[in-house]
Amino acid sequence: MQHQISTLANGLRVVSVPLSHLHSVELAVYIKVGGRNDPPRRSGLSHFLEHMLFRGTADYASSLEIETAFEELGGSVNAATDADSTCFYARIHPDHAAQGLAILASMLLRPTLQGVDLERRIIGEEALEDINENGVVTNPDLVMGRLLWPGHPLGGATVGSLEDIERISEADLRDHLASWYRPANATVAIAGPHQPAALLAAVQRCFGGWQPAATPAQSVVAPQRPDAPRSAFVPDADSQVTLQLAFPAFRRDDPRMTGLKMLRRLLAGGGCSRLHLKLREELGLVYAVESAIGAYDETGCITIDCATAPENLAAVIAAILEQLRQASQNPIPPQELERVRTAYLADLDYSRDSVTEMGARYGWGALMGMVRSIDDDQQLVRQVTADQLRALARQLFQPSNRFLAVIGPLEGIDRATIEGLLLV
Repeated sequence: MQHQISTLANGLRVVSVPLSHLHSVELAVYIKVGGRNDPPRRSGLSHFLEHMLFRGTADYASSLEIETAFEELGGSVNAATDADSTCFYARIHPDHAAQGLAILASMLLRPTLQGVDLERRIIGEEALEDINENGVVTNPDLVMGRLLWPGHPLGGATVGSLEDIERISEADLRDHLASWYRPANATVAIAGPHQPAALLAAVQRCFGGWQPAATPAQSVVAPQRPDAPRSAFVPDADSQVTLQLAFPAFRRDDPRMTGLKMLRRLLAGGGCSRLHLKLREELGLVYAVESAIGAYDETGCITIDCATAPENLAAVIAAILEQLRQASQNPIPPQELERVRTAYLADLDYSRDSVTEMGARYGWGALMGMVRSIDDDQQLVRQVTADQLRALARQLFQPSNRFLAVIGPLEGIDRATIEGLLLV
């Protein structure tokens, strides 16, 4: 699989991933700005701006006209904001890719930013999904974020707080757009069946007039590791408690990241994973258990999530920690390691059939300065050994590196007993 990276005179990177065997094109524009770049008392500003670029442009008077323009080309458009990037993306028929680029350019370069108060109400509804009827944050990722990175934007909600969403003005949005939406801070990615030269010319027509300017300095660096383990217990009315265990890990370009991804799969990567077999199939204490990796410019973490009846909380945490101890102390059987490796290699091959995944791999990768091919990733996966995974588990899962968030009905739960489990 080949990809090409070109740079326009204004500094805009253009990533082309020709995939002649597929039947759709993914167009994406990545901007290196996210929740961590929001100014004080304006949390959610990057996310708010993402929403507002759908509200209308100099060429399309409303969100309906934008949506209609894409649908008339056999496509659709969406966007997402995370901690350190914003992406606008469209799936479209290959015959109409150039027209799709023109619509995206209109959204990013010529937005009207009208309808701020209407969009504020919509975003407020989105923010309410993370809190309960008492205004308490109950999203486990947000509760944990405050434990891992207290006082830092990485520990906050990308959507912003209700108070800050109310403060955001049209002037704030225009300033944020002018500061961060600059060609050298962006990447256009095109993945699917296309002629690279023709679409590079289309990008030049659509985005060549984007005026270059310096972007602000990135946000304050987050600490590599909190000074001590922490736990949080958040009361909420529910029939189950949700728990998240987190372990500070590595920045996104750390060479140990491939091993971390394999360790995640070993623990909670499917029906044969250790935590699934122990917690669900053997003990019957959970319906599902999941694990995820967060990785940023300077820090990261691995998390384990599940929900259980309140009376089972201590047993679930003890069982999880025992599985982590076994991964830290005992050799991984060769058959288990090869099963995890084979599944990982297969998933990488399957991603070749997804224009979305290929656009993200090379487009987002170029934005972050870490483009790596599937072949390169597969080679790294083949090189991971059982000894490396055990050493990684020993480093990450030690008691001094454990953080716990518990959300749900807390009556009858002995917090001291639960916190004591973390220290063993």
